[in-house]
Amino acid sequence: MTTANTVNLANNPILDKRLLPVNIFATGAGHVNPSRANDPGLVYDTQFEDYLPYLCGLNYTNAQVSNLLQRRVDCKAVKSISEAQLNYPSFSVKLGTSAQTYTRTVTNVGVANSSYKVEIGPLPGVSMIVTPSTLNFSKLNQNLEYIVTFSIRANSSNSGGV
Repeated sequence: MTTANTVNLANNPILDKRLLPVNIFATGAGHVNPSRANDPGLVYDTQFEDYLPYLCGLNYTNAQVSNLLQRRVDCKAVKSISEAQLNYPSFSVKLGTSAQTYTRTVTNVGVANSSYKVEIGPLPGVSMIVTPSTLNFSKLNQNLEYIVTFSIRANSSNSGGV
C-alpha cells in the first residue's frame, strides 16, 4: 500500500474502462510496483497480537480469537478498538460533529539518516492535520509516530464515512 502508485510503470495514469484516469476509489491503494515493495523504506510493523483489541471488538468469541492467536484469550478483559485505530497506512473514519484523531507508527527499514513527508488527502469537505508533517529518522529500525486529525471542513455539506 505504501509503495503503490496511481500511475503505471510507464508513468502514465492508470485508466478505467472508459479510458479516463482513475481515482483512489477505483484503484484502492494503486498499481503494485514489486521492486518498490521489496525495498519500501518504511513499514507499518503490525504484529498479530495488535489485532486482539480489534478482533474482540468485532464480537468474535474467546475461542475464535484464541484459535487465531494460538493462546488463551479473554475478550472481556480487553479494551476493544475500531478499525481506524489499527496501525495501517490507510484510515477508515466516520466523521460526525467532533474531530477524530489517530496515531500511526512507522519503522524505518531503509537508509539510516532519512526523512519522509507524511502526505494525506485531499478529500473534499474534510480537513486533515498531520503532526509532524515530516519524519526524520537517524537510524535503521527506528520507530516514529505521526498523528492525523480528521474533521468536517467548516461550511461543508459532506458527511458520512471517509
